[in-house]
Amino acid sequence: MTTALITGSTAGIGAAFARRLASQGHNLVLVARDTKRLAEQATELHDRHGIEAEVLAADLSTEEGIKAVETRLGDRTHPVDLLVNNAGFGNKGRYLEVSMADELTMLKVHVEAVLRLTSAATESMRSRGRGGVVNVASVAAFVPRGTYGASKAWVVQFTQGAARDLGGSGVRLMALCPGFVRTEFHERAGMGTDNIPGWLWLDADKLVAAALADLARGKTVSIPDPRYKALMGVVKLTPRGLLGGVSSRTGRRYGPQ
Repeated sequence: MTTALITGSTAGIGAAFARRLASQGHNLVLVARDTKRLAEQATELHDRHGIEAEVLAADLSTEEGIKAVETRLGDRTHPVDLLVNNAGFGNKGRYLEVSMADELTMLKVHVEAVLRLTSAATESMRSRGRGGVVNVASVAAFVPRGTYGASKAWVVQFTQGAARDLGGSGVRLMALCPGFVRTEFHERAGMGTDNIPGWLWLDADKLVAAALADLARGKTVSIPDPRYKALMGVVKLTPRGLLGGVSSRTGRRYGPQ
């Protein structure tokens, strides 16, 4: 059996990865902040699929939390074969409406933790000649829309560059760029969702199935839905100045309430 480590595993996309990988027979290392939810998730997945589910309570907005997960990823006696960097959050408000402390916390989780955990995982994977990393970004990475989008743009660029540098090593890296997914993400950020059209919503389980298929194909960026692929195709053809205005208007229409 192979082992997958998933950050932010107890809800949303992270929980969907856990369900999918457990159903395929992978052992899991489940990482999140809530010890009680982690224990419940591990028990459920073990009982349903017969896999081993290890729990690691860690807050990736802290040095201690990142270090704990780095240490687990570096354990050569119990190696991790797949890392899913999924932990993340959004801040409600535009630039300068969000406190600097909250902005820096976002960068700690979305940028520093992703860099450090990817590095810890791939160093070990490269020595074994196999392994994979999925860094969860967002389609927000492709439009000029605030700190969240900027942090996810970093995830995409970093992942593509690292994948190129590790080419031929047996280690695959992929940035996953979903659109709106029905999870706890918006509720935790205090964002209303009633104004988001139904056709923009994605199912987390279908998204994960498509993402894992893209990873197996060797893609370095996955936009796992035809609707968002089409939208991002339009984005690529739109001048950046015009795109900024469209993004701002769309954010006011479909963004936080």
